[in-house]
Amino acid sequence: MSRLSTIVKSKAKLAALKVAATLIAAPRPIVLLGAGSALRLCDTVSHVGVTRVLIVTDAVLVKLGVVEPIAARLRALGIEPVVFAGVTPDPTFAVVDEGMVALRAGACDAVLAVGGGSSIDAAKVIALAATNKKTPRELIGILKSRQPALPLFVVPTTSGTGSEVTIGAVISDNVTHQKGLLIDPRIVPLATAIDPLIMQGMPRGVTADTGIDALTHALESWMSEFANAETDYYASAATRMIFTHLPVAYHDGKNLEAREALGLASHYAGLALNRAGLGYVHAIAHQLGAHYGVPHGRANAIVLPYVLEFNREACAKRLAALARKVGIADAGTSDRQAADRLIARVQELLREVKIDTRVAGINAADFPHMVEGAFAEAHGTYAVPRYMDAEDVRGVLDALAA
Repeated sequence: MSRLSTIVKSKAKLAALKVAATLIAAPRPIVLLGAGSALRLCDTVSHVGVTRVLIVTDAVLVKLGVVEPIAARLRALGIEPVVFAGVTPDPTFAVVDEGMVALRAGACDAVLAVGGGSSIDAAKVIALAATNKKTPRELIGILKSRQPALPLFVVPTTSGTGSEVTIGAVISDNVTHQKGLLIDPRIVPLATAIDPLIMQGMPRGVTADTGIDALTHALESWMSEFANAETDYYASAATRMIFTHLPVAYHDGKNLEAREALGLASHYAGLALNRAGLGYVHAIAHQLGAHYGVPHGRANAIVLPYVLEFNREACAKRLAALARKVGIADAGTSDRQAADRLIARVQELLREVKIDTRVAGINAADFPHMVEGAFAEAHGTYAVPRYMDAEDVRGVLDALAA
């Protein structure tokens, strides 16, 4: 298929998606904000009359003692917690299936995710599959459910994915680790707690990776052809907050003001991407995760500078407007200079939080399959401002291998 025909078909599909996005309202969770909000969320869980809750989390958080205070609070409210701690980074369908077994064995009538994007995404799919006569794999795609999910609540322990507010969830194939995307407004939680006390334990590397993940969501939403006044508000707010607070949280993890701001920035960026969508950063980053196990936030951070450079000319006016909005350029600065300042600020932030851009084991023999995977994800799905061709994607991968 020629590049022109691919673009024409992709644009036609995107036009239909834009209409659907306009007509389908994405619900928003109740947001509890501030120190101790994770425990207050348990009170909210009790209000909906559930009796047994599946806590979806990972073994590390259980070992660190993050989960037990939440479980204890639920017990005090007369709700029995059933802990499923089998979530792994970039969870597979096998992980979700194990969670489904735990849900049924525990006769749970609600789900509570405690963790980062992996735990939240797994919890979303578990809650949706529990009420629909479909396997988790059969729910992958756009609007595949017929029934509402089980009541779902979320306590994010990182500040990057914004998954507590998004209409998407990503689950990987058990063998190939290729990521499958589920898009459905029914997976948005009823309520979420953005609790800086929970987030203050994040290691520096995780703080950096997740912070840049949220920044990527904001920037790709801003550059999207689907962007509007509302998404611009959230994307610009998230960008400003991350520029300001990520270095603080990176150097001082106990700074609760910075932690709370980053949690809210991640939430804002999630609201933006619900409508505006993502772009080539994610499409290429997902290939790094599938082939080499690069954590999602780190993969985004590695790819982001190359996609910004690719979009420098096509998005000069938009990037300039964002630079002025977040205070790194003024009205007297030309569009080109303002866009350059924004890109330079992103690169400066990556250096400040010491992002390691090396990809262990990267192999040019994998590149054709990675290019194909990136195209399959992006074309007709993401409203990118400028289309890449195979040579463009290969150029990014070659640069990573240099």
